[in-house]
Amino acid sequence: MELQALHHVTMVTGDAPANVAFYRDLLGLRMIKKTVNFDQPEAYHLYFGDDGATPGSVLTWFEFPGAPRGVAGAGMIHTLQLGVGGEAALEFWKDRLDSAGYPASVEGGVLRFADYDGLALELHADTHGNPPLTAAHPDVPAEHALTGVQGARAYAADPQSAHELLTLTLGFDHKREYEYVLGAGGRHVHWAYDQSAERGREGAGTVHHIAWHSRDEDHLGWQQRVRDAGQHVTDVRDRDYFKAIYFRTEQGILFEIATTSPGFAVDEDAANLGEALRLPSQHEHLRAHLERRLTPL
Repeated sequence: MELQALHHVTMVTGDAPANVAFYRDLLGLRMIKKTVNFDQPEAYHLYFGDDGATPGSVLTWFEFPGAPRGVAGAGMIHTLQLGVGGEAALEFWKDRLDSAGYPASVEGGVLRFADYDGLALELHADTHGNPPLTAAHPDVPAEHALTGVQGARAYAADPQSAHELLTLTLGFDHKREYEYVLGAGGRHVHWAYDQSAERGREGAGTVHHIAWHSRDEDHLGWQQRVRDAGQHVTDVRDRDYFKAIYFRTEQGILFEIATTSPGFAVDEDAANLGEALRLPSQHEHLRAHLERRLTPL
């Protein structure tokens, strides 16, 4: 079994309209799904990605209206790394972000900035051969479009303690101190820890979990493999667009392993992803209530 790199990353926001304005309208991602949290259906769950809703491009958010801003600390992801097509794209994005009121700095082929909730983001000109996963946007030239998630960095009090789980159980390659790469089938993702024992605070602008990508036929095998490694892993959860298992690492990060199928076009036409409110079947009876309560997008 080999994990197929990244499936998605899920964050928390306090403002769904601002989320759409930033990630769709400013960064040019496609809004691929407008649904609700399985466990808290009065909270939006919004998905963004490339035009094909491809694993490896997908960023998602739970919206809890008015949630106070959080702070990343030990046991939390603090930075997401996205790809672009090259150095010229960094200059395009610096100008576009600065003009929109999001100050950005460029150094060593990396552009750094933060979103409206304070989530730290990086654009990397060197994507290490990853095939591009892009979305079309009228204000973003195709050659400058974001090309998918390249990596993430987290804080941990003891980063070395993650080594065995990552390499022996999950199949990450160790590259250098606390830095790893995962991927099979032509796509890979970078994962790294920075040492810190400072406590964080969950809230808007923080990462809820990160999901690695499994082939459908390997999913139960991964559940058993993680369990055999001494992790407390959940049963398989049907998330409509993929199957998922979850476990929290010793460092405090919530890991998910998600399948490829059935994909985001299972309940709406691929050409119209993200346009209508889609509800999990167990919450369909709440549609009228939720359409009145959820902020129109």
